[in-house]
Formats: sequence, structure tokens, C-alpha cells
Amino acid sequence: MTKKISPHNKNNKLKIVSKNENIKSSAMRLKTIVITVLLLFMILIGRIVYIEFFYTVDGKKLKEKAYLQSTQNKILTAKRGTIFDRNGKTLALSADVDTITVNPAYLKVKKNAVVDQVATNEKIAKIADKIVELFGADKDTIINKLKSNKPTETLVSKVEKTKIDELTKWLKENKYTSGINIDPDTKRYYPYNNLASHVIGFVGSDNQGLEGIENRYDVTLRGKEGRLTTAVDVTRDEIPDNHQEYIAPENGSNVYLTIDSNIQIIAEKYLKQAVEESKSEKGGNVIIMNPTNGDILAMATYPDYNLNTPMTITTMKQDEYNKLSTQEQTNKLYQMWRNRAVVDTYEPGSTFKTITAAIALEENLAKTDTPGDFNCIGYEEIANTKIRCTAVAGHGKETLRQALENSCNPALMQLGRRIGAEKFYKYLKAFGMFESTGIDLPSEGNSTFWPENKVGPIELATMSFGQRFKITPIQMVRAASALANNGELVTPRLVKQIENTNTGTITETKIDNVRKVVSKETSDKIRDMMHSVVENGGGRNAQVKGYEIGGKTGTSEADPNHPEEGYVSSFLAIAPVENTKLTVLLTLYKPQVKNHYGGHIAAPAVAQMLSEILPYLNIPSNISTDNVQSANITVPNVTNKKISDVKKQLKELKLQPDTKAPDDEIVKEQVPPSGTKLMENGIVKLYTNEYNTRVSKEVPNLKGKTLQQAKAELESRNLNISAEGTGIIISQEITSGKQVDEGTVIRVKLQEKISNSQH
Repeated sequence: MTKKISPHNKNNKLKIVSKNENIKSSAMRLKTIVITVLLLFMILIGRIVYIEFFYTVDGKKLKEKAYLQSTQNKILTAKRGTIFDRNGKTLALSADVDTITVNPAYLKVKKNAVVDQVATNEKIAKIADKIVELFGADKDTIINKLKSNKPTETLVSKVEKTKIDELTKWLKENKYTSGINIDPDTKRYYPYNNLASHVIGFVGSDNQGLEGIENRYDVTLRGKEGRLTTAVDVTRDEIPDNHQEYIAPENGSNVYLTIDSNIQIIAEKYLKQAVEESKSEKGGNVIIMNPTNGDILAMATYPDYNLNTPMTITTMKQDEYNKLSTQEQTNKLYQMWRNRAVVDTYEPGSTFKTITAAIALEENLAKTDTPGDFNCIGYEEIANTKIRCTAVAGHGKETLRQALENSCNPALMQLGRRIGAEKFYKYLKAFGMFESTGIDLPSEGNSTFWPENKVGPIELATMSFGQRFKITPIQMVRAASALANNGELVTPRLVKQIENTNTGTITETKIDNVRKVVSKETSDKIRDMMHSVVENGGGRNAQVKGYEIGGKTGTSEADPNHPEEGYVSSFLAIAPVENTKLTVLLTLYKPQVKNHYGGHIAAPAVAQMLSEILPYLNIPSNISTDNVQSANITVPNVTNKKISDVKKQLKELKLQPDTKAPDDEIVKEQVPPSGTKLMENGIVKLYTNEYNTRVSKEVPNLKGKTLQQAKAELESRNLNISAEGTGIIISQEITSGKQVDEGTVIRVKLQEKISNSQH
């Protein structure tokens, strides 16, 4: 049955309108699609045209990007040069290690080209756990680096090969070969820990020299990095048997110092002892230089620090250090690393009187032995100011020689007046007081003097005896060395030669004779008067049996503007007086003992150094071998006694106690044992429950040496000697090369040389 539609029915009208709208909507959609397709087509055509005609530079970049994605670059670290002492003993060396890095993007686990975050996190957690297990790193830090958005992160630096092998095996077993890289690296080692720490310096984590020789000769030691470029697949694994581009690293050069490690050991031993016995709050330093060529044979600052752990503070207690702010801790470390012998300035005090005397002699303003040339009444009045002598009652009439023996300030002030400011400053310049010495170390300090036109009578008076101006210890040593070297000023040097490890070429450091300061005649007179100071004056404590020593004491008062600095006590020595081979300056800062004068606390330490160093250098003694003291001091039993009491007991016997333990600890063991016979200055090692670390030393070859030479060499290693016979050593009980504990007694046999006439 057919249904009729009435034209007057409203519902029928609505249905007709709806149908028209559908037709319009379809047309609109079709139009939109056509326009979109046309736009996309136009963009595509435009992009093709752009790339074809305008995209030459970016096309190159695309090539580079493709190359980088298909290759991998590894930096090949150059091996840093070795630092040796003058005799070829290794003081700093680099060993092969590895550094672990990560490319975080290659750790992501993907399924169907989509990152599986759960699986990725599980993988990262496992890798982090293994890194922490093997290398003790902080887990949160490692996880953050593994998840980093950076192309590369360093996970662990400079680790040993054994642990690397274990990690590599684990990564392969777990199929984590992509993203974790083992890069060859080097690590710096210092075999003697604290020895010459302020001279050698150390390197940072990037192998860049930060202090000392490591810093000054960084470019020479560092060498040049190489590179290895290899092809890799999509997982960043190397493609075997594929082309590699290899640029070899150029290893750094070796540096040979002028330092003699045996002399350095002796210097450090007695410097430490002097600082501790004088209770010098700000430590001390010592320089030993050959005045003829500028070679620094030893240079030490105490407290020192361990070059293998330079971030560990040694100048204060660790718990006190931990309470400081980060900036304060940094400042304390920088202070600990400072080589005060070169960087810091001080008032030289009476050691400088040698310079004033030399100026007067050179200018014919005084003679060494003119009776009554000077008159000391206990003070000198200058511009209505009384400047006093240490001898309150005065020294009376004096010669120049006596004035130096007495270290008389009024006599030197009178001498300064004769010289005058103009001549005084002329010679200050000649002696190098207004310039750096040129020593091959960083951050050499600058002297501080009054401008010449500001120097009045009082300034000239105080300067004449070494106060109210500041110089560095190395400047004082350089100037004093000119007096010992016939008036020739030389540049101090710490590097003897440099060896290019790639070519084998050796470059010697030239001796730099700067200028003639005073005549040989003046030099001879000063050395002679310095000898009188040691024989008859305030330097008696610097006498060494069998040798003629010259010297001058020094004690400078605190600067009135900086009373917290305290006294500076020092002793300047030349040895021997004739044909001088050594200039020595030992300086102690802010000593807290009652008798703080340099002749009392610094001179004895210098004498102890020279008593070992001079025989070691084969400098002839005026004592025959027969007169060398035999082992006749019996070591007592000192166990179960306080360290403080034991130190006193051993020193009274003229034996040297050696321990790191504080004075209130109890001795539990001693080396050598009680009943052992030792020579004067023999070493007794003391151990407590808390401080019981043994240090072993290599026994040297003593055959052919005199007893004095052998004694000096063994003492430099904290070893003792016992001898039978006279002459030269023909045998030793413990063979050379063997390692023994410090304090061990090495027994030797001596025999007289047989002359040709006896054959």
C-alpha cells in the first residue's frame, strides 16, 4: 500500500530540509580534503625545490650527522711525563687506568620502536647497583647520570684494571654492551707521599697540574691527546674489521729536578723536629741551595701534605675542618698547599746583616777588624727614638766581626748611616731584592720595601738590621749565595733537564749567572766573619764536627701593625766556609717557646742537617775515619712509658726518637730493641696501639763508602748503622735492595785501603 505525502504536513517539510543540509556538508568535507591535499602537495614541492636549490650547507650537516651516528670517537689520553729527582729516583709517575662513561640515550629499552620505561628503569637500577658494588660510588648520583639527557656522562674516573675486567664481564653476561664505555686513562701516583710536596705539587682529576712543578711545567709534562675513530652499528657496538682512524697521542716529557731526595728527606726530618720542639704555630720552611749553580737540593715547608690525597687537611684537626663552611675549607686547603719558601714574605731579621756588612765592605766604609769601629751602649737614638739592642747594658766598643758575632743592632744602624739610603738601595737592587728570583715555580711572592724617597733615618736604621721590610726566603737564599759564590748572583733552579719521551732528546737547563754584586775579596771577608759567628758568636749551635761552617742567626720581632704574626726565628748557613757548596736557610714562624731566638731553636736543626748532608755529598771532613764515633750508646727499654717521657730520655742519651704518636700515648714497641748499640743520633722508632704503622725502606749499597758517608745515607732513610773496623766498607750484613723497617740496624765491615807500595 502506497503512503501519500501531504504537502501541508510539517514533518514532511523538515525531512526535506535535513536532506539538503547533508548534501551541503558532504560538499564542504570534500572541499576541505581537496584543499588540504593541495596544500600538502605544495609544501612537498616547495621542500623539494628548497633542498634542490638552497639546502647545500644543511645537506653537508646531514652528512656529518649521519657520519657521527655511524662512528664513535675515543679520546686517547697522553701519558703524563715522569718527575725524577737529580739521581733518577721517581717522584711522580702516571699509571694506566680506565674511566667509565655512559651514553644515556643508548640505555633505553625499546619495544616496537617505543621506549619501555619500566624495562629501562630496571636496567638502569641493575647497572647502578653494580657500579656501586665495584667502585663504592653514590647510588643516587650514578642513577641521575644514567638517566641524564646529556650525550655523555662520566660515571667513575681513574679505576684499576682488575675491577674494570669484572665490570666488563658482567656487562657482557647481561648483554648491556651498548652505552657503557670503558675509556683508557691515566692516574698520577706519588711514591713518596709527602716528600717534597710543596715542590712537586699535584694534578687534578683532569690530569692538569694544579701546584708546584706539576703546574709550572704542565704543558711539558702533559703531552697531546690522540683519537681513535671507529665504525659502530645502530646499538653503538663497534663493527669488527672495519676502517679505523687512529691519531696517536704524544706522551709528555720527563722532568728531572735538581732536588736530591736523600737531602730532601734529611731536611724534612729536622725541619719537622724544629717546628715541633719550638712549638712554631705557623710552621716553618727550609731551603738548601748550591750557590755556584743555583741548584735547589732541598726545599720543604712544614706542615706538608700527602700528594696522593691533597684534599685531606693536615694543618688542623679533621673534625674542626668539617665544621667550616665550604669557602673556609677551600681557603684552608690553599693555605696548606702554599710553598711558603717561595710565595710568602717575611722580615729576615739579623740574617740580613750579612748583606749590610757586605755593602759597607764593598764601599770601603768599614773593615772587618778595626778596634772600636762601633760603639754599643744598649741602644741607638735616632730622630728622638731609642732603638734598643738585645744586650741591655750594651756591647761597648766593637769591630765589625764582633758586631756580627754579637748580632748587635746599634752597630749595624751606625753602619747603615755610613752607607746612606741611596747606596743602600743601589745594592738592594743588585742583590735582587726588587725582582723575582726567576725560580721555576708558580706564584713567586713580591718583596715590600719603603720607596727610596720615603726612607728617613729611622727607616734606614731598622732596614740595616733586617726589619720593617719583607722579602721571600728564596730571595734571602739567593742574595746570601752571592756572598758565598765570590759575589756572583745566580738564578735558583729546580729543573735540571727535560727528556722528550717521543724523541729521546734531552734539554739541559742552563745555569743563569745574573750579575756580579760584590767582589771576591768582599765575599771572602763575609764568609770568614760568618765562620766567626759560628765559632765564637751566636751561631755556636750550628757547629758540625769536622767541618767549618759559616752562619748568621736571625730573630725578627712582630710587625707592630700585625702582632698576631709573632716572632720569626731563622738561621742562615754556608758550608763549608772555603769552596762553599751549600747555602741553607731555615725559618720558623711564631715559635711559642721562651727562648725563641734563631741561634737557639733554628741553628741546632741546621747543624743536624749538615752533619748528615756534608758526608753524603762526599765533602771531605778534617776528622779521620779512625776518629768516627763507634756504636757505644745502649738503647734502653722504653716500652710501657709515655711518649713524652721516652722522648726526653732518648734525647738525653743523644738518640733520636721517631714517632707520629702524641705525647700522652704509651709506647708498646720499639725498633731497635733494648740492648742494641747505636751511634750518636741513632734513630729509635716508637709505636703505640693507635700509631703502629710500619714504614719499610730499601737498604742502599754501602760498599766502598766511608763510615761517615754510609751513616749519612742510612740516616736519611731512618736506618741505623753498626760498624766493625776502619777504612772503607767492604761488606754489609743486610744486602742492598732489601726492604727493612725504619730503625733497623745495618751492620757493616770496614777495611783500610791497601796502597800500591804494599803489593
